[in-house]
Amino acid sequence: MDPLGAPSQFVDVESLPGWTDACEAKQLDSHQNAVEKAQADVRSPFPYRKDINAKIILWKGDVALLNCTAIVNTSNESLTDKNPVSESIFMHAGPDLRDELQKLKGCRTGEAKLTKGFNLAARFIIHTVGPKYKTRYRTAAESSLYSCYRNVLQLAKEQAMCSVGFCVINSLKRCYPLEDATHIALRTVRRFLEIHGETLEKVVFAVSELEEATYQKLLPLYFPRSLEEEIQSLPYLPADIGNAEGEPVVPERQIRITEKPGVPDDASDEEGLEADLSFIGSHAFARMEGDVDKQRRLILQGQLSEAALQKQHQRNYNRWLCQARAEDLSDIASLKALYQTGVDNCGRTVMVVVGRNIPVTLIDMEKALLYFIHVMDHIAVKEYVLVYFHTLTNDYNQLDSNFLKKLYDVVDAKYKRNLKALYFVHPTFRSKVSAWFFTTFTVSGLKDKIHYVESLQQLFTAIPPEQIDLPPFVLEYDARVRFSYPSSGIFLLMRYFQALKQSENFMPL
Repeated sequence: MDPLGAPSQFVDVESLPGWTDACEAKQLDSHQNAVEKAQADVRSPFPYRKDINAKIILWKGDVALLNCTAIVNTSNESLTDKNPVSESIFMHAGPDLRDELQKLKGCRTGEAKLTKGFNLAARFIIHTVGPKYKTRYRTAAESSLYSCYRNVLQLAKEQAMCSVGFCVINSLKRCYPLEDATHIALRTVRRFLEIHGETLEKVVFAVSELEEATYQKLLPLYFPRSLEEEIQSLPYLPADIGNAEGEPVVPERQIRITEKPGVPDDASDEEGLEADLSFIGSHAFARMEGDVDKQRRLILQGQLSEAALQKQHQRNYNRWLCQARAEDLSDIASLKALYQTGVDNCGRTVMVVVGRNIPVTLIDMEKALLYFIHVMDHIAVKEYVLVYFHTLTNDYNQLDSNFLKKLYDVVDAKYKRNLKALYFVHPTFRSKVSAWFFTTFTVSGLKDKIHYVESLQQLFTAIPPEQIDLPPFVLEYDARVRFSYPSSGIFLLMRYFQALKQSENFMPL
């Protein structure tokens, strides 16, 4: 109790529900099935660990009120930033904190510095500075944000702290995308607990209402609460999950340095002078994991092996995927040119592309490519079909062959492998000719998957009408062309199914 018998405003960490509590009943019911399934499937790089999950708490509230051994303050380089987290900490800690901060003489981005907690329930405050985010410097921002979390945890370990309360270090003022930052935060904490778990008893993520949904969505990826949840989360892990400590990895910068560069590991000292050193320099410096420039040159010359080509292609796709997750693509999303709908007769996911909604001459087509990758990456892990509506498109909506070739070259192999059909709805003679030339001379393996669909009635033989969201202009065009008047039976039937999809009370015919 505080003076005058007032109840304390501070929060006891031990009273907060743990991350595992919400999943306890479900885990007991499905544990055996999950074990059997895990034996047959590939395990996640972040496997189910009950001991680690017991240390994690997700709490919606003010980090300044936690009675952890230390709480984290996110600030700027001069430690004078005015953001909601800092202002709350200063208000509850009292004026002595500002005096203490002046002695620190600032803090560089990615560093962590320690002060007393003063009037807080927490004994210490760990101050850190998150990076300013710009798309062109994304890699540097990722490394700096990783350093923030890693240095805070390292400082907690060195000071033998029992618990740490994290705020969300990437502040809105610094423009770091929340979801990308959350991936880095969670995987860094996870990897640290795997290695140094015995040094910390509790790690609390104190979030706002705006941030809570993102943490709820991503926590199961890095802290699955059951074997079943681990398996279900696996397809949603990002391409870059960092190294063994959670640090972002740039493949081109990975080098391995040996004690004797150029000499085989099994060569003895006695043979050193007699060894054939003619191959020194045949690799990049100190046995780099592949000479990137040489690989690109060999690709142009057509001399790289199939395995090396696949590896190079995967790296390139991962870079596009990371950029897609970092970029603001809301302007492309608002076009509603690409969206997921139901399933076809074989249970495969249906993706819809609306040609008329793509103003090719008015938008950044590279952002359109990024949006396609962003939406399709998790869809393409399973079998799917594409429905392309060519209805009422004109010259301003025509995707040129160069863009389509680039898209085909960039996307991962799973896109091509799991695409089972492409329904080309309302094609024109010109579009059929263009598609034939493109699939014959530009790309391979696509021609047999294309099905030209002249009417929606034909499309419904493969995809039930209640399983696909049709743009109104497509319905009207199809009715006008096929039946010459909009009151025909098939048109009314399609309208009926569209109404059903909007209704909560679905009543079959």
